[in-house]
Amino acid sequence: MKYDDYLILKTMMKKNSWTKNKKGVDEYGQLMAGWLKELDMDLQCFQRSEIGNHLLFTSSHEDQSPTLLLLGHLDTVFPPNTFEEVSEDKEWLYGPGACDMKGGNFVALMALRNIYETLGQVQNIDVLLVSDEETGSDDSKSLLRTIAPNYSACIDFEAAGKNHEVVTARKGIATYSINIEGKAAHAGNHFCDGEDANLVAAKLLIQLAEQTNLENGTTINVGKINGGIGANTISPHATLTVEARFTSLNEQKRIIDVIPKLVNHYKKDGITLFIDGGLQRDVMVPTSDQAALIDKLSSIIGIPLKTEKRGGVSDANIIAGMGVPTLDGFGPYGDGDHTKHERVSKKSIKRRISEVTKILEYYASYN
Repeated sequence: MKYDDYLILKTMMKKNSWTKNKKGVDEYGQLMAGWLKELDMDLQCFQRSEIGNHLLFTSSHEDQSPTLLLLGHLDTVFPPNTFEEVSEDKEWLYGPGACDMKGGNFVALMALRNIYETLGQVQNIDVLLVSDEETGSDDSKSLLRTIAPNYSACIDFEAAGKNHEVVTARKGIATYSINIEGKAAHAGNHFCDGEDANLVAAKLLIQLAEQTNLENGTTINVGKINGGIGANTISPHATLTVEARFTSLNEQKRIIDVIPKLVNHYKKDGITLFIDGGLQRDVMVPTSDQAALIDKLSSIIGIPLKTEKRGGVSDANIIAGMGVPTLDGFGPYGDGDHTKHERVSKKSIKRRISEVTKILEYYASYN
């Protein structure tokens, strides 16, 4: 690639697309729409009022041909005026979203351009770009689950591993907000008239933490606790903010079942508990179908795909949770993501575009 070939990626990075910046996310989405429409892909826009619109770009699907979903997200974690500088040197491009995941979207776009120039069309390949991945895909996950059964396989363009690994497994995650309502009373004069929400919160926190099972890869973190009015008042309210992560379907089921049961255990006269939340992203586990996909793609690109497991989550969790063979990490390698030092390797970009072009050509020319 020549120096100016990175102009598109620089343009992407210069457009602020913080999740809560709907205007910026939609403007970035319009850029992507313009580039993908040049490849004769059709756009279905899922309009949203508070967050950016989700965009599904579709091509024609040949009967009996395998279909591939390319998965990405439009949003980044950087609010306006916090990190907007874009620069480069011989080896790296620096800027917001460089590797998470505008660099990945760039790889997908350039590979699609390559097969369009070679074959004169794109077929059997669709692209979904969601707008809220960085905040948990609370809105887009229903869309992801709805369209997943339409595809034979999915590749997600989050960043590659340091040695170009693709991702075969990710922890699942569940998040909860637990609100406890007690009864205020003067701690000196009317102690027994109160119902201490803080005390319930403390007991519940301990029981939640005890559900951690490091041997099985399960962690429960009560990351935030609030409650009470002051030292001389029995606490009338408390809140717990909880995150659970797990690496197996059995542990996912156990945690999803046990947390509401623990909350219900503390309901009594004078104490009311409300729980909000639940499973945010399914655990992503290796499967035989995924292994077959790895073998197929390795054969297509001519080298064995290196693989790794990650503790973090992505939208690949959701598609994989629907039973679709899914691989993540098909973006280029970079580091410093979610910081002002975010960067992406130019060498890795070139390699990934070459590899993904071969994969897309296989699907687009399948007979």
